[in-house]
Amino acid sequence: MFTGIIESLGEVQQLEREGGNLHISINSPLTQELKIDQSIAHNGVCLTVVSIDDSSYTVTAIDETLQKTNLGELRVGDQVNLERAMVLGSRLDGHIVQGHVDQTGKCIGVVEMDGSWFFTFEYDASQHNATIEKGSITIDGVSLTVVDSGTNTFGVAIIPYTFENTRFNSYTIGSTVNLEFDVIGKYVARLMEPLS
Repeated sequence: MFTGIIESLGEVQQLEREGGNLHISINSPLTQELKIDQSIAHNGVCLTVVSIDDSSYTVTAIDETLQKTNLGELRVGDQVNLERAMVLGSRLDGHIVQGHVDQTGKCIGVVEMDGSWFFTFEYDASQHNATIEKGSITIDGVSLTVVDSGTNTFGVAIIPYTFENTRFNSYTIGSTVNLEFDVIGKYVARLMEPLS
């Protein structure tokens, strides 16, 4: 379980394919605090640490994860948003995030607004995910509040701290992002489905 509050950026050091799997080695200031078999979110995707080597560690993404997220697009030198699993009893500064990406979305708008930024994203509505005005959304692991919620689009306002300390400063029109929709909203939507 995560909160959507990014702790650090990591840099992709190595990518190694093995069958349908992708081994991703990340250089990160968090490495010294990690242990093998620990969960850590990478652009919002919960992955398990499988090895540690000095200042870098390795995680493995299976083919299903690569198909449903933007991790398959990673290149050496890319930055990733990192968050370790929440500690029971700590403050929940963001919202409840599972680290299970529902689908990807595309950036369709970036507007600088006198010290902050407004980003607009679109997603495939046929997967039956939805946002609500002032509800929560996770974009590449970042917990945010939805504004301008539409049928298959939504916007988020980004403060300078978030812009400077996450991947938001690299997004351009067409950038692919991982989306995890609010877990409470998903349960409500499921309960509202007609019984079969």
